[in-house]
Amino acid sequence: MSGAQRKPGIQPARWVAYDVLRAVSQDDAYANLLLPRLISDAGLDTQDAALATELAYGTLRRLGTYDAVIASAAGRRIDTIDPAVLDALRLGVHQLLATRVAPHAAVNESVNLVAAEVGRGAAGFTNAVLRRISRDDAETWQQRIEDGARSDDERLSLRTAHPVWVIRALRRALAAEGRADELDALLEADNASPEVTLVALPGLAERGEPARPYAPTAFASPGGDPHAAIADAAGRIRVQDEGSQLVALALAAAAPVRAGERWLDLCAGPGGKTALLAAVAHRDGARLEANEVVHARAGLVRHALKPLPVDVPVHEEDGREFAARHPSTFDRILVDAPCTGLGALRRRPEARWRKTPADVADLVALQTQLLDAAIDALAPGGIVAYVTCSPHLAETGGVVEEVLRGRSDVARLDTRAVVTAVSASPIDLRSDAGPEQVQLWPHRHGTDAMFLALIQRNDKQG
Repeated sequence: MSGAQRKPGIQPARWVAYDVLRAVSQDDAYANLLLPRLISDAGLDTQDAALATELAYGTLRRLGTYDAVIASAAGRRIDTIDPAVLDALRLGVHQLLATRVAPHAAVNESVNLVAAEVGRGAAGFTNAVLRRISRDDAETWQQRIEDGARSDDERLSLRTAHPVWVIRALRRALAAEGRADELDALLEADNASPEVTLVALPGLAERGEPARPYAPTAFASPGGDPHAAIADAAGRIRVQDEGSQLVALALAAAAPVRAGERWLDLCAGPGGKTALLAAVAHRDGARLEANEVVHARAGLVRHALKPLPVDVPVHEEDGREFAARHPSTFDRILVDAPCTGLGALRRRPEARWRKTPADVADLVALQTQLLDAAIDALAPGGIVAYVTCSPHLAETGGVVEEVLRGRSDVARLDTRAVVTAVSASPIDLRSDAGPEQVQLWPHRHGTDAMFLALIQRNDKQG
């Protein structure tokens, strides 16, 4: 039962937002998966649902900046504050500095939250901190915390609510394309709420209007609310980022499809790209299989495939082991590898605070092994699409270079040409990194920052 139902004396939207913050902090929950369920459980109307979404996402997006404000106002380190109190403070600061909520309401509701969840003593502390913050406007607080920054990057971090290491990784990725001057635009795009984009599964549903510019399956949600369109289409229309659609369609279009081809989605969870590939395969006479190592995510894949009139086997194995058991088998393989998720910060605002530089090395090792194993599972002439929802150079071009350095049986395809051909309208993919890879960007393409490299195994093995 949600907080909104537990505490009817407090505005339900705030309870829902607070419950999301607590779940993210305590249980590493994903806000984009949890929030819709809590809104439904609480029975929020459209207005309250919009408020809960703004409070939860807005707070999570600017967490680092708000923590600096709280530390300054409280005169103590963030890690010395009770986590349940800290989340209420974060929620209160967001209302005070970034919304039109009346200051007295922001303070009083936050204090009441803490009183109900922690106790009266903690509520007094919350009241004191938030009243101190409410005395100055957002610009004053921003200047105050930036004045304490130890470097230009730390100052930029506080201004844009991106960890310093993420800013540096994004700067390097843009510089590799000769576009380092776009960093400010990218950081701004990361902090903007994305438009809802829908996918019409090919051969099963018609694309609606207004059409998105690039993926021929993508269109914007009429009026911003996708629920009616999704319900009417019985799952053959669903929410999916346009960049995700493009990279899946590029694999299908990388070469003419021969009847009877075997395709594989090696890291399939949660199943969005799997469903799109399954629809294309069904239309073009190919057969798709899926694999997902995490049982719960494999369940999501099966659920995503239910509306399709085709049986797609969903295996539950380590992708490296599954590929090793199927040498020289598949004609096309999608490797949508686990990654830092730095390309989806618009839709997953907590992701920027969840990963650290230390996570990158382990992810790169896994990504490298998955791609290498996938190539071994390709039939002669088969094509693998290596995809990450991250522009981090170590996870993208670095992985491809590492794998190809040790192989003489593959060739890199002109990925830029494939994506350009797939795109429904001209798409700016100019990059100093060359045509063998494509990096999409929120600020340039309005998509998640999806990376794609298409690699073909030689026709003859020996």
